[in-house]
Amino acid sequence: MNFLISGSAGFIGFHLSEFLLKKKHNVYGVDDLNSYYDVKLKKSRLDILKKYKNFIFFKRKIEDIKIVKFFKKKKIDIIINLAAQAGVRHSLENPYVYINSNILGQVNMLELAKELKIKKYIYASSSSVYGGNKSLPFSVKDRVDKPISLYAASKKSTELIAEYYSHLYKINSIGLRFFTVYGPWGRPDMATFIFTKNIINGKPINIFNYGKMKRDFTYVDDIISGIYGAINFKMKKIHKIYNLGNSKSESLLEFIKIIEKNLNKKAKKNYLPLQPGDVPATFADISESTIDLKFLPKTEIKHGIPRFIEWFKKYYKLL
Repeated sequence: MNFLISGSAGFIGFHLSEFLLKKKHNVYGVDDLNSYYDVKLKKSRLDILKKYKNFIFFKRKIEDIKIVKFFKKKKIDIIINLAAQAGVRHSLENPYVYINSNILGQVNMLELAKELKIKKYIYASSSSVYGGNKSLPFSVKDRVDKPISLYAASKKSTELIAEYYSHLYKINSIGLRFFTVYGPWGRPDMATFIFTKNIINGKPINIFNYGKMKRDFTYVDDIISGIYGAINFKMKKIHKIYNLGNSKSESLLEFIKIIEKNLNKKAKKNYLPLQPGDVPATFADISESTIDLKFLPKTEIKHGIPRFIEWFKKYYKLL
């Protein structure tokens, strides 16, 4: 099949693109290579993808309306929109980029899906949409109309926009709420990367909410298996949303202990209050994902963290 994957130089987009390329599918990759984090890392991911003959890359912003016209004449079976401005905390400092990338970008990709009459549209949502929900685990049946960050509000907006387009234009759409994804080639703004880097360099790590944090850490290979399940799922409803998480709410302090153990080095810990826009705990109910998408996460943090650290040391030539 022919896939259009936005955010193909990003963490999840890179892994998904390579997964599909290995299965001999054709992938049109789209990314604007913005400087939210190290562009060199994005280009390193792209260098790997460009080795595949069935990969074609386009440097473009999905929020640019011209992208619809550009891809209108391409043969595309499935669009997977993973491009987005990520990060809860950054949304407090730069709100406009979230509206442009996340909301306008979603509209453009759905306009393209409408024009091409594609077989399926899959897009990335986030566990952040659950906001301050007190009931755990988070279920797709929960109300999610009380976001506590602009990032969360933008992701909830993408779900509503997809609902509208799906029903009006009969586009088979699936929204995937990702839960704290980590693994090799991960983002430098996320905890696994920051903790590993700072511990190696002897710098302190910031631990928010005084360590009373729990996260549903999900290994990237498990996320890719969930997306592939969404690709293969024969839909009965025009638009559906699923959680993709490990379905285990892990203590942040235990997560740090595993990093320390694998680095054989203790962290210098700086305990701080809960940050604005953050939540104390996340925990995914994946019952519907398991049934429909055959989603069965296999990677525990005690196995996933060493794989990330091995990649980190190799990539930054610390071995």
